[in-house]
Amino acid sequence: MTRPHIIAAREEFLNTLSHGAGLVAALAMTPVLIYGAVLNGGPADIVGASIFGATLVVLYFASTAYHAARPGPWKDRLQRLDHAAIYLLIAGTYTPFTLGPLAGAWGWSLFGVVWGIAVLGVAFKLFFGDRYPRISMAGYLVMGWLAVIAIKPFLSAMPVAGLAWVAAGGLAYSAGVYFYAQPNRRYAHFIWHLFVLAGSACHVIAVLGYAAG
Repeated sequence: MTRPHIIAAREEFLNTLSHGAGLVAALAMTPVLIYGAVLNGGPADIVGASIFGATLVVLYFASTAYHAARPGPWKDRLQRLDHAAIYLLIAGTYTPFTLGPLAGAWGWSLFGVVWGIAVLGVAFKLFFGDRYPRISMAGYLVMGWLAVIAIKPFLSAMPVAGLAWVAAGGLAYSAGVYFYAQPNRRYAHFIWHLFVLAGSACHVIAVLGYAAG
């Protein structure tokens, strides 16, 4: 192996390890999320927690599988799945809040919009792959911060502490984009993964404490 190949292999190992740990955490926390909703909420809360947990698992599984794969056609296919799963996780993160605290006209409207965008985004990534990365990134950011249009209803439906955890997660994801957008910088993608883990952790806390019942 040449030195650049050794560095690339080390980076992919760290990428795999980081989101592999995220996958284990997602698998462990999904039953906790659902159990919390069963104890403290109703059917809508259970559905919301289940969808959020499932999209966490899908995202971390897709990312781990992609980074663990050897270069070739399968790795290219897994990359499409990895990027498409981001749309699913964003919509999945909205779901416990739109079906729970924000339930009603605002909740269902936001639920429909984010899942509509997610379906279009998944189709876009599966069809176009890694082409048009700026469009994909803009889609992730716009979708993620779409919640600001419902800030007043959110403030009425949730404690400030809950919204703070939601915002902290969004800021973690958004800050990580700086590193995601620098694929040629050493270990930038691994750092992006750490921001994703931090964002997911903030949102798990928000759902457990303020959305699942």
